[in-house]
Amino acid sequence: MGMKEANIPQILKILKKSYPGEFSGSNVSDDPFQVLIGTVLSQRTKDAKTISASNKLFAKYGTMERLASANPKTVGNLIKESGFYKTKAKRIIKISQILLDKYRGRVPKTMRELVSLPGVGRKTANIVLLYAFGEQEHIPVDTHVHKVSNRLGWVRTKTPEKTEFALMKIVPKKNWGEVNELFVQHGQQICKTPPRCNICPIKKYCVYYKKVFAKKNK
Repeated sequence: MGMKEANIPQILKILKKSYPGEFSGSNVSDDPFQVLIGTVLSQRTKDAKTISASNKLFAKYGTMERLASANPKTVGNLIKESGFYKTKAKRIIKISQILLDKYRGRVPKTMRELVSLPGVGRKTANIVLLYAFGEQEHIPVDTHVHKVSNRLGWVRTKTPEKTEFALMKIVPKKNWGEVNELFVQHGQQICKTPPRCNICPIKKYCVYYKKVFAKKNK
């Protein structure tokens, strides 16, 4: 085990103390369908707006059947604050229709089936598998997880998908389920662009911080 791998449990322990009881995802329910739709709504938008849009959407369309037959314009108006609302409205209506027609009204439990749905990539599928079905052997990787992982020096990757597979090689499997939750919180609150390194609780482990700090002290 290298120094990087040895530090991982300690870093996660510090982050858990820094963000106790926090839930990073944009999902507003443990119902698989609502988690799926909420995660599609969360794409390229902030959590607060996603939660608000999801609440409005499910207040009017409380079931998969109602959403499957919904008017795209009406749905779009409800979720406008989530951004890219016209595209998202079409996608979530189509997803609802596919789930009813192909999966008998149930959200599938495999990566292969989930990513076949409109607008569903690996990150969204991993979130559904982790948070809706409780399958801990998944690491959802969004821009925050990708950014924090690279700044820490855990990985050297160019895309979230490559980050996911790289993290699975070095993070203990028992910790996979918490990486997304902790790194999203850390990315939103401290490891921003630019990062707030001065108040970062894990800066002594961070490759990015050491490089920046070294430059300032030359």
